[in-house]
Amino acid sequence: MAAPQLKPEIVDESAIVDAAITSRKSVRAFLPDMVDERTIRDILTVASRAPSGTNMQPWKVYVVTGERLKAVSEAVLNSGIRAEKIAWDEYKYYPDKFFEPYYARRRAVGFALYDALGIPKRDVNQMRAQHDRNFVFFDAPMGLIFTIDRRLNQGSWIDHGMFLQSIMIAARGRGLHTCPQAAFAPYHKQIRPVLGIPDEEILTCGMAIGYEDTSKPENNFSTERALLDEFVTFVK
Repeated sequence: MAAPQLKPEIVDESAIVDAAITSRKSVRAFLPDMVDERTIRDILTVASRAPSGTNMQPWKVYVVTGERLKAVSEAVLNSGIRAEKIAWDEYKYYPDKFFEPYYARRRAVGFALYDALGIPKRDVNQMRAQHDRNFVFFDAPMGLIFTIDRRLNQGSWIDHGMFLQSIMIAARGRGLHTCPQAAFAPYHKQIRPVLGIPDEEILTCGMAIGYEDTSKPENNFSTERALLDEFVTFVK
């Protein structure tokens, strides 16, 4: 019996999914155009289908706009604590000491961003100013703050990450862009009272979401990806 033929519509669907994944990027400048709440609800509903161990669904989201978004930004920026000085006391995102190949990859993306913005490598003040744009959600009119119950273990953190990815892909399917932002995590003490986040929840990250400002140079550079042979082993 001949093998069944792949239906044309399945091929088309794969192209749509692939385009959503490959066009996702961290946008660092957004237009002021507001995203309507219905669209955000649709994105989060779709993303809630992300897999999780025994269907635990270990994620919570705080959607912030308007005055509440401004309050989150001010709580961080007015804290008087520089990003390089604040302690990652809830969890560590990066290793204590970078090593290869991760160090080179991190430096490459940093240099590419600053080069796109015309910031010299040793201009610490401009670098800090650019980093602080995280805390205004890169001018997006809407931000998301994510938390996870601190009693959960590492498997649930993997699930949590798949939920984040699902949001970013669903956003692309609706013509939106995002920027996941671990930079918010160390400022949980400043953000908790603004959003009423209970102590049993760890603030994992933020995410800017909205429409890309294509006129801004920081959105016009593309990060590289390792070749398949660098991270894949086919075992036969």
